[in-house]
Parts: sequence; structure tokens; C-alpha cells
Amino acid sequence: MSLAPGGTIGFLGGGQLGRMAAMAARSLGYDVQVLDPDPACPARAVASRTITAAFDDADAAASLARECGVVTLEIEQIAAGSLEAAGRHAPVRPGASAVVTIQDRARQKQWLRDAGFPLGPFAVAESEAELRAAASELGACVAKSTRGGYDGRGQARLATADDAAAAWRAIGGRRCVVEQWLPIEREISALVSRRPSGECVLFPVAQNHHDAGVLTWSMTPAPVTAAVADAARELARAIAEALDVVGLLAVEIFLLGDGRLLVNELAPRPHNTFHATERACETSQFEQLVRAVCDLPLGSPALVRPGAIVNLLGDLWAGGRPPAFARALEVPGVRLHLYGKAEARPGRKMGHLSALGESADAARALVQEAYRRL
Repeated sequence: MSLAPGGTIGFLGGGQLGRMAAMAARSLGYDVQVLDPDPACPARAVASRTITAAFDDADAAASLARECGVVTLEIEQIAAGSLEAAGRHAPVRPGASAVVTIQDRARQKQWLRDAGFPLGPFAVAESEAELRAAASELGACVAKSTRGGYDGRGQARLATADDAAAAWRAIGGRRCVVEQWLPIEREISALVSRRPSGECVLFPVAQNHHDAGVLTWSMTPAPVTAAVADAARELARAIAEALDVVGLLAVEIFLLGDGRLLVNELAPRPHNTFHATERACETSQFEQLVRAVCDLPLGSPALVRPGAIVNLLGDLWAGGRPPAFARALEVPGVRLHLYGKAEARPGRKMGHLSALGESADAARALVQEAYRRL
């Protein structure tokens, strides 16, 4: 059953993704309520009710759901008990099964492998000794803690097995996935939106660039062949259908030099690499999330014009002085998107710049010029 505009959507998570999705919900006429452990979370400014509680507080999740027609999420690290508690009072989309599969990297990798989706060689290590053994077998590799660890945190590179002790300490001595280092030509991502009926639409593929594990810029569409783009999109569709995701599923993909596509990671929510859709596509990822979880007709994801974004990290606020936003906005066509975070910390995503262009590279050049002026 669909939730018509005028109803209330609950968000588990009130970070910047929740804020932007809540703004899209407001534009469609929905009320918004949020649960987040941060009392000053970015989505608070958009919500009519904010519950300050941990993501494993099942009672708080149930309280949120009691007043909502549907519940969705902007972060996958929601405890299974909270998802189940919310689900007793309102539909939770995506469902607990898909979220629980994705939120643990080891479980996610094992599910993808068992389902026959393409992956690079990997192992799961429970101890420093197992990490050393995995590195001996895989060669150069990266260890990633199985939970959390976004934006380069909870990760460590190993050139050889001799790096195991230092890597184990760097990730906090926690269970980890050990992935072989791959000859990557490009990092791309695909995004699918899906209704409860199974109807889905696919966005243009994005290309992404990371520094120190943190997304620096992304552009849409990715400069890849039509065959590669179609294959990436169909891979995302197949994974979303196999997981029965309702809402959004972003699939990070490695394009290797030999043309193979390998799945990197999944995210059952809006994704940083698709922020450009807010300007570049007929329907943004945020509006599409609202449409999908409310079981409304999905919007067209068609490209209006190529677009790009560059992330603004807290490092830009060094010395307590804000960046020179006015100088950046002198670049024609560039827009500023700030997330309403009161405290700027190194590595923390504070906002992004966006631009459109005749090509994705042209849009990227604009946002990078604006970024240099900051």
C-alpha cells in the first residue's frame, strides 16, 4: 500500500543523507521524523520530531515508527533489533534482511560470492595471525573492519604479510575483510531505485575518485563505453532484485584494465557518488528514495546534463575560519550545498560543490576550479 503525500516518513539516521532526503520529502508534501544519536544532527532542521537515541535502541525505533506511515534509513548501521521493532509498527524499507546482509562487510562479501556476483579475491580474518595468513596468500591487499569504517577509517593497506601486525593495530584489532589489491582502471558506481512491486529504474553510472579512502569527486555520467555502463547497471539491478531491496541500492564497482567489473561494496541508501543527480538528472536520488519507499511511481532518472560534485571536508575550516565560499560561487554555474554541521573536523564531510557542463569532465573542471578558490 502506498503512502500518499501528506503522510509521515521516519528516517533512521539524521546525517547529511537524511537531511537531503528529508528536504526532498518535504517538497513532495510529507512530514518527516528522525532518529539519530546526535542531538544536533543535520536532519533535525528539517524534521518535525527528532528522537535522540542510539541505533540499537529498539524502543526508540518503535517510538519513531508508531507515528510514521513508512520508515527508511540513511545509514546501514542500524541494529537488527531496531529494524525489527520499527517493522512491527510501519513498513521498513529497505527491509531488515537486506540491511543486515549489507551492514557487515564479511557477510556482504560472502553473500555476493554465494549468489554468483563478480568479486575480487578476499578472505575474512578473525585475528592477527589470520590476517597474516590471508596476506601471504593474497599478496598486496587491504584490510577493512567488517563494520563501520567509512571514508577510509578502519582500513589498512598491506604490501606484504610482514605488515600484518601494524595493520591489525590500525583497524583496532577487529574482525576484518582482507581484499586483494587490484589493477583498477576506474572506480564507478551504479544506483537502482526499486518499489515494493519490484519495478525499478537505473541512474546513469557515475565515476568516482578517492584520496586516502575518502571520496574527493564524482561525475555523471562516467566516461565509459555504453557496454560497460549497461553491464554495471544490470549488475546493480540483479543485486537489488536478489536482495529484494525496496528504496535505493548503490553498488560500488571496480573496472579493471581487462574490462572486468568487480563489485566493491553495497549501500542500501542514498550515496555520495550520486549527489550530482540533484542537478544532472530529471529525478534526484533523494526524491527517488521517497518515491520508492512510499510506493509512488518512480521518477525518470534520465540525464538532463552532465554533472559533477567535489566534497568539502572539515580540513577546509582549519584555524576556525570558514572557506571563501563567495570566491567559489564566482565560478558560473557552481552551487554550494552545506549540511548544517556545527563542528568542522578533519575528514568530516561538511558539504559539496556541484556544477553542470557540456560533458562530465567539463562539469568536474568547474567544481575543481571553484574548490581551488576556497
